[in-house]
Amino acid sequence: MADNLNTYGGLTAEQRTFYDRVLLERLTPELVYARFGQARSMPSGSGDTIQFRRFNAESANTTPLTEGQTPEGGSLSISTVTAQVQQYGDYKVITDKLDLMGIDPVITETVQLLGEKAGLTIDTLVRDALATGNRVVYAGNRANRGSLSESDVITSEDVKKAVRQLRNQKAKPFEDGCYVGIISPEVQYDLMSDPLWQDVHRYNGGEGIMKGEIGKLYGVRFVTTSNPKIIEEAGVDDSDVHLSFILGQNAFGIVDVSGTSHPQTIVKPLGSAGTNDPLDQRASVGYKFNFAVKILNEAAMLRIESVPG
Repeated sequence: MADNLNTYGGLTAEQRTFYDRVLLERLTPELVYARFGQARSMPSGSGDTIQFRRFNAESANTTPLTEGQTPEGGSLSISTVTAQVQQYGDYKVITDKLDLMGIDPVITETVQLLGEKAGLTIDTLVRDALATGNRVVYAGNRANRGSLSESDVITSEDVKKAVRQLRNQKAKPFEDGCYVGIISPEVQYDLMSDPLWQDVHRYNGGEGIMKGEIGKLYGVRFVTTSNPKIIEEAGVDDSDVHLSFILGQNAFGIVDVSGTSHPQTIVKPLGSAGTNDPLDQRASVGYKFNFAVKILNEAAMLRIESVPG
């Protein structure tokens, strides 16, 4: 019977499924930024480049039709954005001494730990890509990042300016009619001090709340992240500048890590290395995944830069 088992690096198929699930469960809570991107599947054998396409908006047609005459018509205008997929991964070595303590719990905990790392990696890649956007509102009406001081905390006025820019650029809100804001706990503290801030319990009775949602302001639903983008010592008197992101639909695209490109768990048990490990002293647990992130529409996103109070 043992010869008929489907094995994977010394693990049965059932064990592999369990560890893959553990990795994905540990990863998912960390994906704050990636949740709001346009996710595309990346089937195997499709190369290392992913393509995002969109139909460009049409202008109004104010010329009336002439009776009996077919209008000229035209062709659809399509914009294409490509991104090169990169591979990411890591592993940890487990010695034979840990086997005496029970290898399965050790492997499970290691998979969970690496799941957090994979999630943080994806989250940081998306966060840093968003930080390269060229649309910015500086708190306190400042002209640039270097002029921000400790008095330039984020306010409802900054959020209102951000929403005005997005609407002027025809940025589409999400299905609920709102934009999404991603902020640090420090920026959250400043916004919650604003008299116009609406705590999440003050609207819709807690129904339909996004994961991590904390409140709403001027049509922006805010979520907080433990992985904020902070530019240290960038403002006046070396103050740290926090970047808050306001997003509309399809602002950026990512490879779908919950589908075809989710992180793969790789477990090499003791003895799997052959003569490279003659005393069966080392096992390893690792992961790898393919990923890409790309800004698709600058008009559908911007950031607010501020110095928390």
